[in-house]
Amino acid sequence: MTNFMLISKLSPTDYVGFTFFVGCMAMMAASAFFFLSLSQFDKKWRTSVLVSGLITFIAAVHYFYMRDYWASFGESPTFFRYVDWVLTVPLMCLEFYLILKVAGAKKSLLWKMIIYSIVMLVTGYFGEVVYTDSAAFWGFISGLAYFAIVYEIWLGEASKLAAAAGGEIQKAHKILCWFVLVGWAIYPLGYMMGTTGWYNGMIPAGNIDVAYNIADAINKIGFGLVIYSLAVNSQKD
Repeated sequence: MTNFMLISKLSPTDYVGFTFFVGCMAMMAASAFFFLSLSQFDKKWRTSVLVSGLITFIAAVHYFYMRDYWASFGESPTFFRYVDWVLTVPLMCLEFYLILKVAGAKKSLLWKMIIYSIVMLVTGYFGEVVYTDSAAFWGFISGLAYFAIVYEIWLGEASKLAAAAGGEIQKAHKILCWFVLVGWAIYPLGYMMGTTGWYNGMIPAGNIDVAYNIADAINKIGFGLVIYSLAVNSQKD
């Protein structure tokens, strides 16, 4: 920690560092937007918008340190990424529960999705950082947890609750589902590019930090904007 500088010099051609900086600023701006908009919503939606702001704020703080780590050492800040994800991904799962409460979502759904997300991230960290010789095994477990989340929101209890709620809630739920299915798919791809396993013959190794940075900003800010739009539209009804 003592090696971090408040201002780190970045090369004009350092696209990883550039996207770290842009991601940090974009998510900080999104946090300010969500926090400052809270007063316009009633209690029904205020918590959802607040959580959106917390997601982008947590990510912005971590991106500040990840940018400096990259500039100082020229290495991918894997540890900081997982600390960020282990905080923000369960909060993104919480968003599904919050918008589906109106349709009768129970806390069992919330805890189920949070457990899936933690298993996904912890096993991913084990494979990428701790037990690198068995990365394919840990990646397989992480992938199962990811697909469990996908199943839950597309075909499981969450999907049925969204259908029962209908209207703006169902529309928002479906958009969030696409974020998870498409936007989150880059993370297992990046995992396979950064580790050794049976998949190396199909997926070449490489630095995927730029893609991670762009995906983080799109997924986290996009999640929040969907929630914000739902809150605005619901108050018009």
